[in-house]
Amino acid sequence: MVNTGEAVAAGMKTDGGNAAFHNFHNDFAHIQDPNERRRLALAEIDKAPFGWYHVRAIVVAGIGFFTDAYDIFAINFVTNMLGVVYWQGAKGANAGVIPPHSDTAIKVATSGGTVIGQVGFGWLADVVGRKRMYGLELILIIFATLAQALSASSPAVSIVGLMIFWRVLMGIGIGGDYPLSAIITSEFATTKWRGAMMGSVFAMQGMGQLAAGLIALIVSSGFKESLQTAKGYGTCGGVCGLAVDKMWRVIIGFGAVPGCIALYFRLTIPETPRYTFDVARDTEKAVEDVKAYKAGQAEGHPDEVSRAGVLQDSRARLDPPKASWGDFFRHYRQWRHGKVLLGTAGSWFFLDVAFYGLGLNNSIILQAIGFAKGDNVYEIFRRAAIGNLIIVCAGAIPGYWVTVALVDTVGRKPIQLMGFIMLTILFIIIGFAYSHLGEGGLLALYVLAQFFFNFGPNATTFIVPGECFPTRYRSTSHGLSAASGKVGAIIAQTVFGPLRTKGHPTKANPTPWLNHIMQIFALFMLCGVFTSLLIPETKRKTLEELAGEVPGTANYDPDSAGHRKSSVGIVRGDSDESGVIQESREKSAV
Repeated sequence: MVNTGEAVAAGMKTDGGNAAFHNFHNDFAHIQDPNERRRLALAEIDKAPFGWYHVRAIVVAGIGFFTDAYDIFAINFVTNMLGVVYWQGAKGANAGVIPPHSDTAIKVATSGGTVIGQVGFGWLADVVGRKRMYGLELILIIFATLAQALSASSPAVSIVGLMIFWRVLMGIGIGGDYPLSAIITSEFATTKWRGAMMGSVFAMQGMGQLAAGLIALIVSSGFKESLQTAKGYGTCGGVCGLAVDKMWRVIIGFGAVPGCIALYFRLTIPETPRYTFDVARDTEKAVEDVKAYKAGQAEGHPDEVSRAGVLQDSRARLDPPKASWGDFFRHYRQWRHGKVLLGTAGSWFFLDVAFYGLGLNNSIILQAIGFAKGDNVYEIFRRAAIGNLIIVCAGAIPGYWVTVALVDTVGRKPIQLMGFIMLTILFIIIGFAYSHLGEGGLLALYVLAQFFFNFGPNATTFIVPGECFPTRYRSTSHGLSAASGKVGAIIAQTVFGPLRTKGHPTKANPTPWLNHIMQIFALFMLCGVFTSLLIPETKRKTLEELAGEVPGTANYDPDSAGHRKSSVGIVRGDSDESGVIQESREKSAV
């Protein structure tokens, strides 16, 4: 007689697999305990050598961040062009210049939408799955980007209102990209190089900033003859105005191109096995998805007969707590869990206040390096693009890639603490010695600040929230942390932007309160040091260890692990592995 367990085990065998891509489904077919099969399948991901499938995951997720950064930073060029096109009729020095309140509103609209997207998509990815949501946010970005490029004012609707509407929608898509890309990369990454993989995805922001400057430079050169007909913004009419109107549409529209390239791959990526194991509790599908991911396939295809036979049993034995609002608040009411969320969200908030606040002062730095003015509109646009390229290449891009190189050896927490401490010192120097700094000194300190933002908390605040939370709340928690950062960005744009001109601005000193703002930023960076002390070090630890699901580790939490029911009885956490494997093998060998 062959018992039911033997029949299921026999039915689970499938064809396929080779030396390069093992058939993990068959590898674990003799293991009847779903908890043990889960552990072995996830170990295949955690210990897998770095390969093409990892590169593919980085590129697919990274293109999204490239697009996000391009859309966010390209608007700095576009608002100046909108002023030339739609404010030619203004009087005096305001001719061809977008009003400050309109400029701020267009830029803040993106951050406002991003907050909604980060929280909304983060929560949905935990409720319905990562795969189902991945790609939808990119579709929204592409649609809103093209709509912006085709927008024009009318008697009923101003260009500012249209841009705000579409940039809010685009911001929702950008916000969704943060938790989804972070979590998918994290849950598919090998433990040894998880930080470098996530850092590489985030580093594509620097490449997006670089692309925004390059496209602005290219379109300026393309319309050179038309732009040279006007000496300044206020006289840029006729062929010059027509050229500028075409330029801003090309710059905005190009943001949809990389998104279209990545869309197919996002829509066909497999569901992460950790979500399938821990939330959907479908062990058969999860094991097959591991194989599909490594083979570059859209999803795994388990034997449906055996899958149906073990699905109910797997859901009974895989028993981590079910995600719910009650369990969410119960989980984070405990200080050991709540302090981690407070640390990730607080650090991201304090960082973005200064990060986006410093970005408001690019014009001052461009003036310091001689790239703020020109003899005609062509020279003005061309020099502004080159100046931004210099700033990005000098500080931001090197900082991103130094983080990628060192994050898995030095660790996340030391890099974040070091970054906040260095930024505190730099802002103190800028704030208290501002009147004594020459143009060269100010430029050097600005570039150093950009470097330590990115070789520091700007990268690690993205990486750590994707690692340190349990699977059922990982995306929601990352979304909440990222949204806290964007709230800081909104405060920087709406509060600290106008504060720069407080006092008695003059032509020689248009930002008399800037030194005090730098002093305030130093305080925010110091606060970031203390919130960084609340986060754990995640280097070279599995996601299950960080979530407190592995017995014997320092942060083991029986409530997070749940009552795992094994084939040899009911245990809390993982059972005696050797006993489970031995009994399962004996049953399958009968």
